[in-house]
Amino acid sequence: MFVYDVVVVGAGPAGASAALNVLRLRPGAAVLLLDAHTFPRDKTCGDGVAAEVFDLLDDLGVTGIRDLGPVAPRLRLRTPTGRVVHRTAPRPNRVIIRRVLDAALVDAAVAAGAELRAHRVRTLSVEPGRVVVDGTIAARAVVGADGAHSVVRRALGAPPAPPAGTAVAIRGYAPVAAEPGTLTIEYAGDAWPAYAWSFPVAGGGANVGYGVFDKRGTGSRAELLDRLAVLLPGQEPDPATLRAHHLPLSTTPRFQPDGRVLLAGDAAAKVNPLTGEGIFDAVASGILAGRNALRGAAAGAAHRAAMERAFGRHHRHVGALARLSARPAFLDAAIGAAGAHRTVFDCAVRLGLARGTVSPAALALVAAHLPAGVIRARRRAAAGAVR
Repeated sequence: MFVYDVVVVGAGPAGASAALNVLRLRPGAAVLLLDAHTFPRDKTCGDGVAAEVFDLLDDLGVTGIRDLGPVAPRLRLRTPTGRVVHRTAPRPNRVIIRRVLDAALVDAAVAAGAELRAHRVRTLSVEPGRVVVDGTIAARAVVGADGAHSVVRRALGAPPAPPAGTAVAIRGYAPVAAEPGTLTIEYAGDAWPAYAWSFPVAGGGANVGYGVFDKRGTGSRAELLDRLAVLLPGQEPDPATLRAHHLPLSTTPRFQPDGRVLLAGDAAAKVNPLTGEGIFDAVASGILAGRNALRGAAAGAAHRAAMERAFGRHHRHVGALARLSARPAFLDAAIGAAGAHRTVFDCAVRLGLARGTVSPAALALVAAHLPAGVIRARRRAAAGAVR
């Protein structure tokens, strides 16, 4: 049986980035890229691509991706009470439909030397010196980048993600955008953290959707669409384009065992709990997986340490802020502070779209926007805790 250097399961942004980095570091390596679908194919997503993603792709030698979708330089966020921030982002983001983006990244990986094969992986077994996929494909290391319902992750014995660590989103395409050139987010104000979005795509339409950041708060498909219609009136999506999907949030407990099998992207629970953004984390974690896959039996331990160095502090910050943002008073204060202070807005964008952390100065400005009653209650609670 031929033994590949690396087999990557899943050819989305995480998997394609892993394959690209293996071949960048070791030109001529035998890399097999497996995916259950043929490309181009659709993918449930908001299609927003942060500016920082293109920096990562530039480092991989992948050019031209920026030109695949329109620029969306502004962001507009509104809370249920009417607090609004509407600003130009520190760097221009873009909207590239996943059918186009993912195909371009796969093409780049194949051009770099990866072998692409349409194959749905069902089993994985770890043997001395190799990993065997479906009994017929062997590799010195495997990267599992096969999404929210990862077969590779389950084969490693990972526990299921808790409902509180799983978001649910429904997405479709509408003929008009809420505002051209602007990524629009309308917070829902429901019992569970949720928001609707409208992101302008090429041709004048929009990717619109509704996401709930806690699976316990989800309803039926019809209920999700009803909430979307309330928050984005006049932007009803074409029913033929509707897709729903689970999103494993980065607040899910970390899981990466030792050995020759690595996880990246959604399979590694790399979805931002503040925004649902996953493309930056997918590409960044895929790059790390590609590098660490070349370490053989030491790959898993190296990848776990590298992921903690790269994402640990960011995860702790966005996890804490996601819990705070579930409280209406804090969300209002955060949006109000972002509208009043450019530094808070820029900090929020980096937190939500890339790998940012919150500064004490930004947090102090948010706290200054909290209602006086909330501040007094916090002080009383703090005083009681130290008695």
